[in-house]
Amino acid sequence: MVKERVCVFIDGSNLYHSLKNLRVRKIDFQKLLKLLIKGKILNSTFYYNASLDININSDTYWEQQKFFDELRNIPDFNVILCKLRKHKRKNEDSYVFDIKGDDVHLAVDLVSGAYEDLYDTAIIVSGDEDFVPAIKKSQKLGKKIINAYFKSSSSTSLKETCNDSIYMNDLIRQL
Repeated sequence: MVKERVCVFIDGSNLYHSLKNLRVRKIDFQKLLKLLIKGKILNSTFYYNASLDININSDTYWEQQKFFDELRNIPDFNVILCKLRKHKRKNEDSYVFDIKGDDVHLAVDLVSGAYEDLYDTAIIVSGDEDFVPAIKKSQKLGKKIINAYFKSSSSTSLKETCNDSIYMNDLIRQL
């Protein structure tokens, strides 16, 4: 019997903020991946995020770069860095930062991976319902899609579109 091949797609910003809501500062990504794939074959992991602005806080920037390097040392773990957009809040002297392009990169990789037959099952670690069209297309290509979600950032539409779901709050407690 052939083992099921899995690719994991991680919305890094969504994961970071969800873990922060749970007051979790650090997780072991290799253990997390083992829990997510449940004995199946892990083909690749894709992690989408953006580098922080070194001019805002260089210590935090370098801490994040060290984190990205640790992720890159995990076998078949791909760190995809997108753009960080900085814009000033209206009528204030503070700034807001947005990651631009991460959702599009994840959606394109999900669909192209389905076309290229890189996986049988994709696990999307996110609560963002923007992925629904890409999920539906991947499912039409015969792929199973699982949503790994947190209570604080889950989309009902995303969970309902996927073939299955994993409640990350419980999974994180196992780490």
